Amino acid sequence: MSRKDYGIFLPIGSGGWMLSTTAPHPQATYEYNKRAALHAENIGLDFIMSMAKWRGFGGTTDHWGESLESMTMMSALAEATSRVQVWATMHANVHHPAIAAKMYTTLQQISGGRAGMNIVNGSYAGEFTQFGLWDAELSHAERYRMTREWTEAVNRLWTEHSVSFESDFFTLDEAESRPHPETKPTIISAGRSASAREFQAQYADGAFLASDTLEEMREYSRDVHARAKSLGREVKTFSMLTVVQDETDEAAAEKVRAWGAGLDREALTSMRIAWGIPEQQARSWAEDAKGEQAFQTPYVSGDANTVLEHIRHIVGEAELDGLMLIFPEYDQDMVLFGETVLPRLRELDGAAG
Repeated sequence: MSRKDYGIFLPIGSGGWMLSTTAPHPQATYEYNKRAALHAENIGLDFIMSMAKWRGFGGTTDHWGESLESMTMMSALAEATSRVQVWATMHANVHHPAIAAKMYTTLQQISGGRAGMNIVNGSYAGEFTQFGLWDAELSHAERYRMTREWTEAVNRLWTEHSVSFESDFFTLDEAESRPHPETKPTIISAGRSASAREFQAQYADGAFLASDTLEEMREYSRDVHARAKSLGREVKTFSMLTVVQDETDEAAAEKVRAWGAGLDREALTSMRIAWGIPEQQARSWAEDAKGEQAFQTPYVSGDANTVLEHIRHIVGEAELDGLMLIFPEYDQDMVLFGETVLPRLRELDGAAG
């Protein structure tokens, strides 16, 4: 197993990544996120990333009801850090490509070449209908056509003196965007559909994948790697994992049980509705959901050895190039991980490389 890349998904939305009244509830503040970024830098992680979120899901916890803006926050964190990659998120259906190109050129200067652009094309209709920016007639395939053309325009603006581009979605008329970045920002993309994986292979440097099983994750990872190789490119594949660590497996399992008992079913219902699931179906599903649905990603719980072995197993079996980690509480949990798990991960990755 060669050296892997590990980073964190910053808690830019209130409540972090737990839909629970009994779990830690990170606040959507710059100071909290700054501390998390500095912890990541100090313990030796490779990247920090933040989502772009425009509307929360309500419920008892008002999940993500408060959130910061990704690009602004990551620009500040680029100044606060010196080593980690700094990946902000950009909605192709919201930001014009000429605006995005200029913003990331600026971030690349601020960060000294550590900038990354996580490109998303919108999946929660409620985030954009409130702004009049949601095109309900646009199919999944058409959204990816829009995103491909958007990304091509950004890449051209980063390298060409003048760009003219006529699209169904935007227009460039001898547009200029100088200075150009000295090195192109890293391109990141998340998705699991065939359209998503095709886009990742053609345009991205890093692909975030989700799946229902480890075997399916391996299939997706192999597919992205193979598609990219056929194009003469290399794309790293990642997934997400929430880490619940304690001194013993039993203590960590008790945390999972206690947090699951506080599952915010109203917020869970709202999230499913935002995915396009009919309200009654979403509400029925949430009422029957198990406590583990309080976690928004797959999770591992246990002591340092259990966490280490689980990470090694899923990264190896799914043939991933790394993981984006989530911690229920970033000040304590991430520091503990950095002291007890990450050094051994690095040592074992190096020994197997």
